[in-house]
Amino acid sequence: MPAALVRRILLCAVIAAPAVVLRVTGIHVPPVAGLLIFGASVVAAAFLLAWAAEAAQKDISGALAIALLALIAVLPEYAVDLYYAFKSGSDPAYTHFAAANMTGSNRLLLGFGWPLVVIVAYLVARKRRTGGKHPQFLQLPGKSRLDIGFLAVLAVAAFAIPLFGSIPVWFGVALIAVFGFYLWRTSQVHDDGEEEFVGAAAMIADMPTGPRRATVISLFVVSAAIILTSAEPFAEALVASGTSLGIDSYFLVQWLAPLASEAPEFIIAVMFALRGMGAAAIGTLIASKVNQWSLLVGSLPVAHWFGGGTTTLPLDGRQVEEFVLTATQTLLGVAIIIALRFHWWSALGLAALFAVQFFVTDTTGRYVLSIIQTILAVGFLIAHRRDILPTLAAPFRRSRPGPGRPVEAGAGGTS
Repeated sequence: MPAALVRRILLCAVIAAPAVVLRVTGIHVPPVAGLLIFGASVVAAAFLLAWAAEAAQKDISGALAIALLALIAVLPEYAVDLYYAFKSGSDPAYTHFAAANMTGSNRLLLGFGWPLVVIVAYLVARKRRTGGKHPQFLQLPGKSRLDIGFLAVLAVAAFAIPLFGSIPVWFGVALIAVFGFYLWRTSQVHDDGEEEFVGAAAMIADMPTGPRRATVISLFVVSAAIILTSAEPFAEALVASGTSLGIDSYFLVQWLAPLASEAPEFIIAVMFALRGMGAAAIGTLIASKVNQWSLLVGSLPVAHWFGGGTTTLPLDGRQVEEFVLTATQTLLGVAIIIALRFHWWSALGLAALFAVQFFVTDTTGRYVLSIIQTILAVGFLIAHRRDILPTLAAPFRRSRPGPGRPVEAGAGGTS
């Protein structure tokens, strides 16, 4: 095993060790200290998990492997949210937080992650191009229509949740079924060329077959154990820290937990973008959005039911507002990229709208922002109207998604 890889793994292990010791010994610490210790543990484990999941793609293929990797890769993000949903089945006080992490991570991914990758890819392409016209957009491959098509369908279905005012188990099961169908469809799309790896995942992928597989399996087991060990105390520390610090606990659950779980994914995506692989980077983040709107949302009412609750996960007024805001943001994101082009100015606009959310703290403001996002989405859909039907049909088309319509070269495109 390369020395650089050993150092990275040991660093993550050292960061996670205090949380494991506290959980095993049962020692209690103040809420803020627990938040920092268990939060750091989740971040460290998430990095180990991300490296292993990426490197595993060199050895495993097929629908079963894709499903396994998808389930493992989302564990850090889902652990906290599913814990709240499960606890809400027996303690109504947790119902308020059941979907908070989901809406926060969903909006963070699109409002911060997508723009970050596009801007980095744009700057890299601009720097590399010494003459001629500078690229103005990130060009996505034709096969991206499949993911965008699924996300479009899920974005429309998401509006049913605020209309219901709850998430019924039957609706959750339907979303999980969509996720299964999505995995099956993506397994039918053949990648062009070999998988490229970056950072620690590249070191693991370059190892001989036996040691590589042993390393990947070990990282999966260790990181999953750390996450499962830290999820409950981290979730409890988030709520208790809000009370202790005089900060809205909902705010901490909605934004701090996603920052911890999404950090490795963002870093890997930016590393791809820095290497001129902007399309691969944004493709990874689009797939994550599909996972969130299908598997995660679908799992929430199921966890609530298993925790002793009814067959419907109730949502209070605040969570309904958050779902409306999240759904309209997703619709806007789909409308922007439906033509397989992601302009840098669109990325800046998404980031600006995301930033505004932190200053909009009342019900009226959230609905006004939702209306603005919907109007912008309609405008983009009108401009890209020729791409709507091909994109909506992509998830159900039996043949492999073909290339997009010829366009001028953009950041990540060809000249």
